[in-house]
Amino acid sequence: MTKYDVAIVGGGIAGLTAAIYAAKAGKKTIVLEQNKRLGGRGITNKKQGVYFNIGGHALYNGEAYKTFRELGLRLEGSSPSADAYGLWKNQLLTMPMNVTSLMKSPLLTWGGKLEFAKWFIKLGKMDTSIWNHISIRDWIETELQDPMLRNLFYALLRTVTYVAAPDLHTAGPALKHLQHALHGAFYLDKGWGSLVEELHEHAVRLGVKIVTKCKVASIELNEQKVRSILCADGSKIEATNVILTTPPTISHKLVPHAELTALNTCKKQALAVTVACLDVGLRQLPKPKHQFIYGIDQPILLSNHSRDGKPRPAILSDDETQVVSLFKYQGPQTDPEQDERELEQVLDIAQPGWRNHLTARQYLPKMTVIHDFPHLNRNENPGPAVPEIDGLYVAGDWASHGELLVDASVASAKRAVSQLTKARKDIELCV
Repeated sequence: MTKYDVAIVGGGIAGLTAAIYAAKAGKKTIVLEQNKRLGGRGITNKKQGVYFNIGGHALYNGEAYKTFRELGLRLEGSSPSADAYGLWKNQLLTMPMNVTSLMKSPLLTWGGKLEFAKWFIKLGKMDTSIWNHISIRDWIETELQDPMLRNLFYALLRTVTYVAAPDLHTAGPALKHLQHALHGAFYLDKGWGSLVEELHEHAVRLGVKIVTKCKVASIELNEQKVRSILCADGSKIEATNVILTTPPTISHKLVPHAELTALNTCKKQALAVTVACLDVGLRQLPKPKHQFIYGIDQPILLSNHSRDGKPRPAILSDDETQVVSLFKYQGPQTDPEQDERELEQVLDIAQPGWRNHLTARQYLPKMTVIHDFPHLNRNENPGPAVPEIDGLYVAGDWASHGELLVDASVASAKRAVSQLTKARKDIELCV
């Protein structure tokens, strides 16, 4: 049986990133993925020549983007313009996103426009960590005076976090992510599947062993130390260290007596976030200007992910089909049919007659965006190490130390490898 320095459970963005950094640190590394495709929620499905992500994905200028660039990934795609509309009382009104649109927008009074401009100048350079321990609602209601400006910030922060829980989501991380978003979104050619392919290729070049269709049954321990991984088919993989990139509930199931470890806290405090997502491929847009729409008085977002960018559009089809994604940010109670009707109604307002141009469609009634986020009910940040078990680490979007979404996946993967490497060095020095 081959022995590995690092075994990673899960071949999504976090797992592949961890594998790359472990291999770069000289560790013999293996990745175990239960599905036949790598990527997790980063996979892309092709329908009728159209590339659909598992819900619309945007890459902001944060930890993940910087890391991927440092690794030398190509990241071919496009950054769209910031022009947008706000949906208010079923009317589309110019959203204030820059100086020109701020002057034109009927959404704000002159006083509201001045306050908006002040905050956006301030936001670009302020230290958001001072608001790490208050909610988004407390920040908005305390710091912003204009009523409509408050509504706009609820919409903006809901959009960049994908979370419709302003009473729970901590303000600091959300505002930090908004800072990243102000530098623009990046849409990847042929969807996030292209990113997964690049990460996979990079990992293989570094000597990482990738195994798909391998379901992990449990992590085997010896005197509270990682010993091996038992797979569902009965095979075993011996490893000195294991990084779990599975959701907190699954990670908990894989570890014996997890209720006596920090994994139990992770499981209990985790608040998964879901959205209903409707993606459509349209031969043309009936209203070409309606490319990006924020729901202001309803938790909705519309974005054309293949819209004209500079210097070119993002390529999300084999022809010139436009790929439009709509989200409804969900709470605890969901109604798939009602959510789909609401998304279609927004599309009727934004692109009337869209059904006549439809080439492909994908509806995801309850897509998990993240398995946890920085919220006020968190007792502690997960990982990177599980302190009760030597050699066990966690990573993933839920293992955030303030980062959000894919930034949390990448940052937590790097943290896990960094601490793992440091722990090994400390042991070697002691010996």
